[in-house]
Amino acid sequence: MASKRSQISMTDDEVRAYLESQTILNVATIGPSGHPHLVAMWYAVIDGSVCFWTFGKSQKVMNLRRDPKMTGLIESGEDYNQLRGVELVGTGHLIEDFDQVLEIGKTVALRYTGPAAVSEAALPFIEAQARKRVGVRFDIERVVSWDHTKLGAGVY
Repeated sequence: MASKRSQISMTDDEVRAYLESQTILNVATIGPSGHPHLVAMWYAVIDGSVCFWTFGKSQKVMNLRRDPKMTGLIESGEDYNQLRGVELVGTGHLIEDFDQVLEIGKTVALRYTGPAAVSEAALPFIEAQARKRVGVRFDIERVVSWDHTKLGAGVY
């Protein structure tokens, strides 16, 4: 008999679809005291990689400069039989090239707020933000996933 873990794991295609359908990536980096530093981020999948942008002086960037280890969590569901999620374990690769940071910013803005966010009128705002930010590409080494909807209703 298959383990419950194998019954609820998502396939690679299901993980990709889930990452595209969700909106919040909880990012954990290692803080200066050794404790996790956990923040919620908007993100986009760009060329198959999970990416986000953040202020260059943010705690998570300082943490990644010191130790690039990073874990991400994307989850959903209110009831046990609806719980779904993906844990991403790997490293955060800092991107400081302006054009690449701008592209991440535009992609995130388009994903969350629609075409007006990257219009000709809005572009100067995104460009100004990109000058203060860095991009982070999540280089994933391990994925853990769960989809309790595969168990059927009423299974705990």
